[in-house]
Amino acid sequence: MQSLWSPSTDLAPARPGIEDRLAEMITIPTVSAHRETSGLGVFEEFLELLARQYPLIHQHLEVERIGELGVVFTWPTAGPSAAAPVVLMAHFDVVPTTGQEEEWTYPPFEGRIVDGVVWGRGALDDKGSLVTLLDAVENLLAEGWAPGREVLLCLGGDEEVHGRAARAIAETLKERGVRPSFVLDEGGAITTLPFPGLSGWFAMIGLAEKGVMAVRLSTTGAGGHASAPSGLTAVGRIARAVARLNHNPFRLRMPRTVRQLFARLADHAEQPYAGIYRAAASAPAVTSRLLPLLGADGEVMVRTSLAATMISGGSAPNVLPSDASAMLNLRVNVGESCDQVITKLRTVIDDAEVSIEIVEADEPTPEAAVDVAAWQQLTDAVAAAYPGVATLPYLTTAATDGRHWHRFTPNVYRFSPLAMDAEQRASIHAANERVSVDALVRGERFYRALLLGL
Repeated sequence: MQSLWSPSTDLAPARPGIEDRLAEMITIPTVSAHRETSGLGVFEEFLELLARQYPLIHQHLEVERIGELGVVFTWPTAGPSAAAPVVLMAHFDVVPTTGQEEEWTYPPFEGRIVDGVVWGRGALDDKGSLVTLLDAVENLLAEGWAPGREVLLCLGGDEEVHGRAARAIAETLKERGVRPSFVLDEGGAITTLPFPGLSGWFAMIGLAEKGVMAVRLSTTGAGGHASAPSGLTAVGRIARAVARLNHNPFRLRMPRTVRQLFARLADHAEQPYAGIYRAAASAPAVTSRLLPLLGADGEVMVRTSLAATMISGGSAPNVLPSDASAMLNLRVNVGESCDQVITKLRTVIDDAEVSIEIVEADEPTPEAAVDVAAWQQLTDAVAAAYPGVATLPYLTTAATDGRHWHRFTPNVYRFSPLAMDAEQRASIHAANERVSVDALVRGERFYRALLLGL
């Protein structure tokens, strides 16, 4: 697969075989959703693989297990340093492929390499980022290099199922007084943009992420034979509640991060779009009303989203249901809160017979800064790996392990240094997940340049 970017020659050659190491990682099916039934065996096998693949990391860095699925590698400084440490994150669990098997071109856990592309579950999310990070550290250790400030490599094995390992790591290190200068986790990528007037590729670095909530609606009703219904059934009551929510969306609000994105898009867009983006950044109230017209991708940037993902009730076609429930998945906009969401749900549903239960709730994060040294270090590292690619801020609408750090440090960034087009992005959590070998090579260069820039 031919590279879209010119080679950069300012770094020493890397250890070959990064694609083979990723392929081997993929063959170990670390599906965290199956942990309760399959146990920890595959996760231990994966960590044993890392010890074989990265002998210098395990020789020179302190390795600590935190909980069952959390691992922290501490890289000490070359000498005394008063600088705050840096936290670099990745996760090694993956989502299931259940129901997708027939859709894959190659088996999802085979780790096949074809025409410069590594195929398999986790190639992008998140073993691809993991291999670039660990390769970069291993290569620097081989050169005898040590950082000027402490670097913490924090790996989690359950990001896809709530990220309890990352939460435990963050809380443990906080209790020890660790206050990072910045944290970098997965999130954005090197990609193209769906906005008009723009061409080429951009490095999208998330400054914040929306909150995530799972809420259960439930109700009960009088059972009996369906031939003699009396009023609204339990299923009907839940269906009405969901319908009311769908017809009464959350208010529009443009976070600062989205304004910053449009301001920077103006610097790279052709006319007349450059002027439009500049105006969009300066008039957030107007722009927030226009973005939903672009579809779901535009609307999620300015509104708390709600989706009814599961509904259940009833036992037979001719029996009145005695109970019914629905699960809601919400992504809470930056600047709002989980409490405000619940208040909105109660007001819109307007039915005392429908109970609202919070199953999961993580608040939206604060917005990291772009006028600090960390942002410039990330920008410089992108330039070293992908010459000519501009770095842009954006709002992460999915949940990452990085959210567990925002309570302790203001600057948490979300970026995977891998190039992926729209089709590849769509393969995350779906069939035919894959990454190019060139992207892996450049991802390693990103991390190596970032570490050297510290």
